[in-house]
Amino acid sequence: MSDDISLKPPTWFWIVAALALVWNLLGVFAYLGQVFATPEMLDAMTADQRALMENTPAWATGAFAIAVWGGALGCILLLLRKKLSKIVFVVSLIGILVQMYYNIFMSNSMEVYGPGGLVMPIMVLLVGIGLIWMADMAEKREWIN
Repeated sequence: MSDDISLKPPTWFWIVAALALVWNLLGVFAYLGQVFATPEMLDAMTADQRALMENTPAWATGAFAIAVWGGALGCILLLLRKKLSKIVFVVSLIGILVQMYYNIFMSNSMEVYGPGGLVMPIMVLLVGIGLIWMADMAEKREWIN
C-alpha cells in the first residue's frame, strides 16, 4: 500500500465499522447471556422459550459463538485496516448460517417466537453479508492492507 492520502478511508468507513463493532458486541452480550443464563433469567422465560434454550445442541451454540466473536474480531480488524477482516467475516458468516439453519429448520423457534422471530435472523444475515462486502470494497480501494 502506498502512503498516498487518497488511500485513507473516508469518514463513513470509520462510522460504519464502529457501528458494526457495537452491533457485534451486542451479539457477544446476547451469546454470553445465553451461555451464562442464571436460574433467575431462565425462570423469567416462558416454558417454551426455556425449553428451546435448554435443548440447543452444543454445535449450534458453538456456531453462535463463532458468529458473534468472529463478527466482533472482524470489526476490530477492519478498524485496524487489516485485510484479515474479510476472512474473519466469512468465518463469522458461516457461523451465522449454521446457527440460522438450526434455529429455523431444526428447532421449534418459529412456533415459540412466531413469524416475527425471523426479523432478527434476517438482519443478522444482512449485516454479515454487508460486512464482507465492505471489507472486500475496502481491500479493493486499498483502505486496508
